Amino acid sequence: MALSVKTIEICKGTAPLLVEYGEAITKKMYDNLFTNYPETKALFGDAPEDQHIKLAGAIVAYAANIDKLHVLSHAVDVIANRHVKTNVKPEHYPMVGVSLLQAIKDVLGDVASDDVIEAWKEAYFFLGDILIGREKELYSIV
Repeated sequence: MALSVKTIEICKGTAPLLVEYGEAITKKMYDNLFTNYPETKALFGDAPEDQHIKLAGAIVAYAANIDKLHVLSHAVDVIANRHVKTNVKPEHYPMVGVSLLQAIKDVLGDVASDDVIEAWKEAYFFLGDILIGREKELYSIV
């Protein structure tokens, strides 16, 4: 499966907004996640205080390179290894996805049109599938 051209265009187009508002979005995402899915808080027990800043940077990098994902292969491997270390499972991805999309809407307001939210939904779950696949490989060798 590949990302749609429309999704790639929208995500790349929102990259400048993510540079400006990414930290606010990821901070809000964690607030949403821990409020709506308190069981996920344990997954972040040893996360650094600036985790939302690191996640914002990863999202910006994804948006900027969404049409050349090979550039992100090392980052994907680092993230997948971290997820295995903290026991992230496939069932956690929808919780984070819903929380992230709501945070985008909350922070960007009307700029986060239905098209923007749908594009980021497609992009998030596309990357999620890549991470889940890599994590499955890593879990099998742990």
